Amino acid sequence: QVQLVESGGGLVQAGGSLRLSCTASGRSISGYGMGWFREAPGKVREFVAGISWSGQSTDYRDIVKDRFTISRDNAKNMVYLQMNSLKVEDTAVYYCAATEFYSCSGTGCYSFWGQGTQVTVSS
Repeated sequence: QVQLVESGGGLVQAGGSLRLSCTASGRSISGYGMGWFREAPGKVREFVAGISWSGQSTDYRDIVKDRFTISRDNAKNMVYLQMNSLKVEDTAVYYCAATEFYSCSGTGCYSFWGQGTQVTVSS
């Protein structure tokens, strides 16, 4: 079992930045692909970014490319999402997730999920 806890969310003005962190426990995440998803009110949960076991491969949702950066530190059992140039439409609950696959952009691939952290971007 992998337990995941997100942190770093909050209220920020449009154009600002936030860095989300995901702290893993229970097992090393070095053998897991990791992902960030988000869920806005009334919308389905969507893939935001993913990173492979070693961090060599990353994948992003088109609308966050060039603004968001996913990274990981396997030694610290941590995953990060640096979010720059935030927009009002980025407002959502952000979830960290772990998959046994090398990497994956579908919610069905992920076996372990955190409780989420709220990100609110004001205009």
